Amino acid sequence: MNNKVIEKKAQLVEEVAEKFNQAASVVVVDYRGLTVAEVTELRKQLRDNGVEMRVIKNSILRRAVEKVGLEGLDEVFTGPTAVAFSNEDVVSPAKIIADFSKNAEALEIKGGIIEGKVSSVEEISALAKLPSREGLLSMLLSVLQAPVRNVAYAVKAVAEAKEEEAA
Repeated sequence: MNNKVIEKKAQLVEEVAEKFNQAASVVVVDYRGLTVAEVTELRKQLRDNGVEMRVIKNSILRRAVEKVGLEGLDEVFTGPTAVAFSNEDVVSPAKIIADFSKNAEALEIKGGIIEGKVSSVEEISALAKLPSREGLLSMLLSVLQAPVRNVAYAVKAVAEAKEEEAA
């Protein structure tokens, strides 16, 4: 192998290692058996949610995770591997891929990284079942509104009782 190729691979390892460092979550999938149309659609859905999906050689992935000090991913980096990196939202790559795999059974989650911690398929699947950020905010809002609503009902009931007494 000549030096240019080695240099290029070393640069790619650096780039991928940096992606692992910056990612809020990473989901590793086996895409074997997906049609080109399915892969294109999956990439579009991920991209629309700020998630980048790349097909990267397993040898490059192994070197990159070794460089950032993540262990326990060697068995995940076998066969055709695509990696979804999300720098912002921890939940969206897992959620999008899990939803997509309901219709495209060939898509298989192999593992990943959640906030810097190597995670199993089960952990990624559990993450996918969490509500989105918007869903969590609306739940929080309804919880915060309940006491205010109850106070309003109580005040109204007291006011109506006073009106009845006055009449």
